[in-house]
Amino acid sequence: ESWTAPIPPMYKTAEEIESALERILPRVAKPGRYTGGEYNQIVKDWETVDFKVALAFPDIYDLGMSNLGLMILYDIVNKHKNLLAERVFSPWTDMEAFIRQEALPLFSLETKHSIKEFDLLGISLPYEQLFTNALNLIDLAGMPIRSVDRDESYPLVIAGGHACYNPEPVAPFIDVFVIGEGEEAILKIIGVLRAAKNLDRQTQLRYIAQIEGCYVPRFYDVSYQEDGTIEAITSTMPEAPPRVLKTIVPQLPPPVTEFIVPFIETVHNRAPIEIMRGCTRGCRFCHAGMVTRPVRERPVEEVLSAMDAIISSTGYEEIALLSLSSSDYTHVLELTKKIGERFGDDGLNISLPSLRIETVSTQLMDNLGNGRRGGFTLAPEAATEKMRNTINKYVTHDELLETAREIYRRNWRTIKLYFMIGHPTEEIEDVQAIIDLAKQVLREGRKVHGKKASVNVGVSTFIPKPHTPFQWEPMDDLAHVEEKLGLLRRELRGQGLRLRWNDPQESIFEGFLSRGDRRLAPVIENAWRRGAKFDAWADHF
Repeated sequence: ESWTAPIPPMYKTAEEIESALERILPRVAKPGRYTGGEYNQIVKDWETVDFKVALAFPDIYDLGMSNLGLMILYDIVNKHKNLLAERVFSPWTDMEAFIRQEALPLFSLETKHSIKEFDLLGISLPYEQLFTNALNLIDLAGMPIRSVDRDESYPLVIAGGHACYNPEPVAPFIDVFVIGEGEEAILKIIGVLRAAKNLDRQTQLRYIAQIEGCYVPRFYDVSYQEDGTIEAITSTMPEAPPRVLKTIVPQLPPPVTEFIVPFIETVHNRAPIEIMRGCTRGCRFCHAGMVTRPVRERPVEEVLSAMDAIISSTGYEEIALLSLSSSDYTHVLELTKKIGERFGDDGLNISLPSLRIETVSTQLMDNLGNGRRGGFTLAPEAATEKMRNTINKYVTHDELLETAREIYRRNWRTIKLYFMIGHPTEEIEDVQAIIDLAKQVLREGRKVHGKKASVNVGVSTFIPKPHTPFQWEPMDDLAHVEEKLGLLRRELRGQGLRLRWNDPQESIFEGFLSRGDRRLAPVIENAWRRGAKFDAWADHF
């Protein structure tokens, strides 16, 4: 009942959209989300470019602008003279109300063209809670949400990202899923579409289905056993392979250096450089570590020259060196040492997320220099050696405490510890061990910093993700999870201890979205029609 009717097909030119925005934007929160015009944005001549891509992140600008995947594709497409890529994000609820009220189609930030005027709409889906937003975004663009209802007069809708490794829950809404890495696949899809511009949609899709990593859901039928489990998934077109394999880029593309500098505050006010892709560790719960193999590393010199370029083209004061496990990067000591030598006097902050406990060498901490001493994050994931063996993240108790001692000695006052509860075979003693370990770490901090030492504990609930060794494990039931959280809340309190936890209801929700098959699609559509959107936001959940 709360669902609003779709936008009537009211064609508007970029000029008409611009003038409508002049009336609307003074009446919404953060108009900077919708204006475009930022430093380093790329605007090409709409009339002379022959293929146009809208790159969408189905959440608000503040989050989407910190998404490296989106920026990489924006950079890659715009490097080609005869292609253009422009950005689009989900409008917040206040802006959406105006868009629907004024029958305004969703538009790109760069030139304010209606999304329907593009040749390709590429949607980033890094996490499953964006599914309803993706439907809402397609609807706001004035397009039918189901793939079979869109012919070649609409932009082709493709989606990629980590939530697409199991694309089935949103299969009916997307024309093509890119399974794996999108840098090369998007250019191949564009190539096919340009060559097949005058052909019907079905024929275009038959060509695209032959590209490595491209899954076209309408070319597959699913049959079920009597108990509801899947019996078979069969290809219905000779062009659609019986098994779609992920696509990988053999070498990392050059890093993005001309980041768009937003007018408003975004989630991460920093420039990211991916120093390594992939992970060798094989933690049994970790989706990213399993699906991004093999490991590919960026040479030290390439990272350093990218940093030079980023500083001069953006003015960012913080650079994040990204990877799934930064301390496993072969040249991490050499890199951090050279960063210290080259940028040490510039007041530049370097963040090196996801450091492994057993490889956080004292040398590495020293190399990170004297930037802001905020919190130092460690992710043991489990607090007993038995559980760390179960999840294949083995580190001894002594190693953990020794690492904590070294961190405190180097003037960090806060250590953040991340854990997961609900792992297979976990018992209440394993949860009690989280409390004991946090208090032991705090005692180490107090020896150095007295009452100024603190430990922040973050706890999330285990979700068995597709394509991981734990994919067929059951999720812990809600009553058990609540009991474990109750114990943590009672015991992890007092000076120097802070606990943060994920709402287990949200984890269960993410669990069924990430494990569902295409029978879940009508559920997602129905939820969206009843007003579900921004499902990752606590106030909309």
